[in-house]
Order: sequence, then C-alpha cells, then structure tokens
Amino acid sequence: MLDNPWYFVLGFVAQGLFSVRVLIQWALSEKEKKVVSPTIYWQVSLLASFMFSIYGWLRGDFAIILGQIFSYYIYIWNINSKNHWKEIPVVLRRAIQLTPVVALIYVIAHGDASVDRLFRSMPIGLLIFGSAGQVLFTFRFIYQWWYSRSRSESLLPMQFWIISLIGSLITISYGLFRQDPVLIIGQAAGFIAYSRNLRLAIKSNKK
Repeated sequence: MLDNPWYFVLGFVAQGLFSVRVLIQWALSEKEKKVVSPTIYWQVSLLASFMFSIYGWLRGDFAIILGQIFSYYIYIWNINSKNHWKEIPVVLRRAIQLTPVVALIYVIAHGDASVDRLFRSMPIGLLIFGSAGQVLFTFRFIYQWWYSRSRSESLLPMQFWIISLIGSLITISYGLFRQDPVLIIGQAAGFIAYSRNLRLAIKSNKK
C-alpha cells in the first residue's frame, strides 16, 4: 500500500461522482413523482466506476475492485439502451470496453505482487465481509439489468433500492473497520437517497 495518502483524493472524487449521480436521479425522480432512470446517471456511474477501480487498486482493496467488475459493463449496457452509447467516438468506446481486460492482464502478469496487494493487506474475514457488501452492490445492477432487459427499457425497480440499502449498511461497516473515510462518507450520503427512492418506488407501486 502506498505511504502517501494522496490517493484518497481520487477516491473522494469517485465517490463524489457516485453521490452526484444519485442526487441527480433523486431530484429528477422527485420532479416526476416516481423513480426514473436518466441517461446521465449511467454516464456518471461509468466514469466514477473507472476512477473508483483505480482507487481500489491503490488502496490494495480487492472488495472495492470486485464491486466494479460487473457493474462497469452494466453501466455501458444502460447507456446503450438509452441510445447514447453510439454517440461516443468508436476509438473511445473500444478503449472503455477494453480497459478492464487490459487491467486483468496486468494483474495476472504480476501474479505474486497482485496477490500481496489485493489479498494480504487485511484479515481474510474482513476481506470476505467487505466483498459481500460489494457483491450485493454488484447484484443490484445485475438484477436491474435483468429487470430492464425483460421490459426493453432502462428502469430502476424497487428491489434495486432494497438491495442498495443492505449493501450500503455492510459497506459502511466495512469502511469503519478499514478506517476508510471514502467508503464511510460516500455510502452515508447514498444511504439517504436510497431510502427516499425506496419510498417513491413504494408509493408508485401503490398507485
């Protein structure tokens, strides 16, 4: 792990973007009186995911990286379902798609060093606990992808927010154990928005 904590700046920027996307989505949902899935939510998510993955690597935190692996491509799918993916230049699109693959090749090529950085920087029990929270966060997007695909449009169903709340609580607890202010502050802000979106979803379903 790096001795210089400058990388916390990168983590806070990434978490800031995650919070901004939620606030934008929340504001638009309040305006429509129902949960909406705006394109900008997915665009900001993709950028934040890229930055947060780098932060996870610098922190030597496998749980953070695990949480971004699948959701990264789900963000791309949602942008595409909104018909905005092809607006991005082809070269940039290919770079975005291949970045996780290149990163995986790098990790494999530096096997022992990668294992030391990602799996030996904390007790195994804490690693499993943190990974469980990130798996839940990833599962919410897998569920969202399945739900949206079955309805041929990008949606954020009520179950998405329920899973988000549970995953957020686990991640906040994990952040406290890891003494990671990026996770604690970022998830605390998200928890409020998740709760409000769940209320809106419940009201919408009743109507």
